[in-house]
Amino acid sequence: MEEIKTDEIHLRHVETDVLIPKMMREKAKEICVEKVEAFNHCCKDSGFLMVLKCREQNAALKECLTIHYKDPAFFEQCKQEYIKEKIEFLTTGVATKNRKQKLPTSM
Repeated sequence: MEEIKTDEIHLRHVETDVLIPKMMREKAKEICVEKVEAFNHCCKDSGFLMVLKCREQNAALKECLTIHYKDPAFFEQCKQEYIKEKIEFLTTGVATKNRKQKLPTSM
């Protein structure tokens, strides 16, 4: 079978406008995990007053996420990762999420 190169992959509109940005959001949440946890903790402790009490944590979280969402290098990094996953799927027929699942220990 002929090897597929990353520069030969054509991305559809839905991939560049929906799927890659989704990957960016997930990765940004991992990078900004401390701010996500601080905001979540504040919300749990504040109940109905979270809108007033958690402004600082919310602003810090939004700032951290926005820095990554607007970073062209971060988009390119996620795009390359997406392309590698797509090539792997095209060659194996198995989606990344299915490959990452653990096999049962007893059958």
